[in-house]
Amino acid sequence: MTIKILFAVALVAFAVPAAAQDVARPAEAGRYTMTPTPEGFVRLDTRTGAVALCTTAGGVAACRGAPEEREALQQEVDRLTRENAELKARLAAAPKRQGGLELPKEEDVDKALNFAEKFMRRMMRIMREEEPRDKI
Repeated sequence: MTIKILFAVALVAFAVPAAAQDVARPAEAGRYTMTPTPEGFVRLDTRTGAVALCTTAGGVAACRGAPEEREALQQEVDRLTRENAELKARLAAAPKRQGGLELPKEEDVDKALNFAEKFMRRMMRIMREEEPRDKI
């Protein structure tokens, strides 16, 4: 019986401090984590994900923010979202076309046919004027 009591006391004596350490760890970890590097250390903000490279000179630590690709990507996503909304608004305001296609106007067709006719006549004249060369 005394062995069981001693075992229970030992179990409680070791379990309570271990449980207290597990509970205290998140509070001890804090907002930032530091990772050593050859130049100093890298500081990671665990709430925002921001990274900073910190160096020590003369016993004073100075941290400078690392360039964030995430911020640049977010700015590009925001720009594209605005552009997409503007294009959708312009499309909604554009006149609706029958069958999805807009047919050319009569004068545009006439211009195109006149150009093709002029081109063909000129080509035929060039071909007629060209004399066949004698084969040597």
